[in-house]
Amino acid sequence: MQYFNCDKIQFEGPSSKNPLAFKHYNPSEIIAGKTMKEHLRFAAPYWHVMRNELADPFGAGTAQMPWDDGSNSVENAVARVDVFFEFLEKIGIDFYCWHDRDIAPELGDLAASNAALDAVVAKLKAKQQETGVQLLWGTACLFSHPRYSQGGATSPDAKVFAYAAAQVKKALECTKELDGLGYTFWGGREGYATLLNTNMKRELDHLAAFLHMAVDHADKIGFDGPFYIEPKPREPSTHQYDSDAAACLNFLREYGLMDRFKLNIETNHATLAGHTMEHELTVCHNAGMLGSIDANRGDELIGWDTDQFPTDIYLTTQVMLVVLEMGGFTTGGLNFDAKRRRESHEPIDLMHAHIGGMDAFARGLKIAHAIREDGRLKDFVDARYGSFDKDIGAKIEAGEVGFEELEKYALSNGEPILASGRQEMLENLLNEFI
Repeated sequence: MQYFNCDKIQFEGPSSKNPLAFKHYNPSEIIAGKTMKEHLRFAAPYWHVMRNELADPFGAGTAQMPWDDGSNSVENAVARVDVFFEFLEKIGIDFYCWHDRDIAPELGDLAASNAALDAVVAKLKAKQQETGVQLLWGTACLFSHPRYSQGGATSPDAKVFAYAAAQVKKALECTKELDGLGYTFWGGREGYATLLNTNMKRELDHLAAFLHMAVDHADKIGFDGPFYIEPKPREPSTHQYDSDAAACLNFLREYGLMDRFKLNIETNHATLAGHTMEHELTVCHNAGMLGSIDANRGDELIGWDTDQFPTDIYLTTQVMLVVLEMGGFTTGGLNFDAKRRRESHEPIDLMHAHIGGMDAFARGLKIAHAIREDGRLKDFVDARYGSFDKDIGAKIEAGEVGFEELEKYALSNGEPILASGRQEMLENLLNEFI
């Protein structure tokens, strides 16, 4: 039975009026030596495509899911897999991501939940072999169940810590079974509601120990993909320890985890942290730590994680400028951690939503490549820092001078005269391409 009432989505070009066609995403088009498909590495999240009921804080879910019998049975979970792969085939996405509790039900005890997960993983493996689709990354849901209301790896209860470790162990093994390219940690409850009852140092030590255990188990089972940490400042916790890219990098350095971890950056989380996506990606790129991207956007008028599909061409251009600058993705990709609006409740709306996001990133890729080929933006930035390429600037960067030498230089050269930063000119330059 077919659940999405459409044929495979095709590229028809900018002149097409067909809402079920790509206007800009042409997977085989060559840009900078690679196809669009190779550059963008789109992934679909199981949790939003198959499990998101489109509820909000003020109302029940509206999503029509004719493939789902509404039960928490293993049989229902296995049946969803065929529907998901129908979606992937029709939209033309070759990667996907999951949480363990998205793909399989949490049952009465850990052993039963593990058995349910095994059953669904077997089905996923068969579908991967049949279609060539790959698992971009897996992860464990350590935030939904009441046992994790005070954290998983940072829980004040050692029994909860142990349960979380067991759950991650199984999820990591399932990721390995499915030849997953990476594994992600998102610490939705790894933080605090108030410092009145929190020993922050102890919790951070426990979180680091937990991640080191994950690395050790990965080595034991032969999983050699990267681990990702996904920053978010708050919601559901008041403060989460993985609050933004800089905080995550500091944590990884402090606890000796830099060699096995990279970051998975999400646009909406950057917004909640008070940053732009461009900022967060640049922080990661500068440290050589950008692993993967959750592609969505937030609503600045709403104070929570709205996970909207990315349709802002300025945003996708800024993202792809950083991705191209770092040489492209290796194990990571662009995962659409995005959901339809509550009013867009029919199955076909999943197609419309992903078409929009894929076209927006295709345009961002083409524009970013054109900007780089043009060279004027890079030339301006290089010239702005040109004083550090020679004379006293070169000595500063080489570490050949100290305060005494710099004082002597300043006294003999008078007041510096700054050149304009030309922000408006550069904004106009960007608009030439968009």
